[in-house]
Amino acid sequence: QVQLVESGGGLVQAGGSLRLSCAASGRTFSIYAMGWFRQAPGKEREFVAGISRSGGSTIYGDSVKGRFTISRDNAKNTVYLQMNSLAPEDTAVYYCAGSSRVVAAITSGYDYWGQGTQVTVSS
Repeated sequence: QVQLVESGGGLVQAGGSLRLSCAASGRTFSIYAMGWFRQAPGKEREFVAGISRSGGSTIYGDSVKGRFTISRDNAKNTVYLQMNSLAPEDTAVYYCAGSSRVVAAITSGYDYWGQGTQVTVSS
């Protein structure tokens, strides 16, 4: 029903910043809670951040709390992930996900997934 496309990934030095974007198709973006996950080679997919439909509530994984910020602009059908103080451990493919239910910190809570965007942090 909805298609998600991530962008903004790339190569950045340790301590630097990146902002990821996730653009959603359709005319009813605001009905979806949104989340960001990441997956590094050889590791399980990890919850990064989530945001409610209105943007009024956010949740973060422990590993990124205080460094990353999730936000959304429903008028642009876009969710963002601002990543600051990046470290090599943040290197992963980052995935955008949407949920027709409440925001969740688990993959099973999401119905729609993007293809991912690579983030590489060099030391």
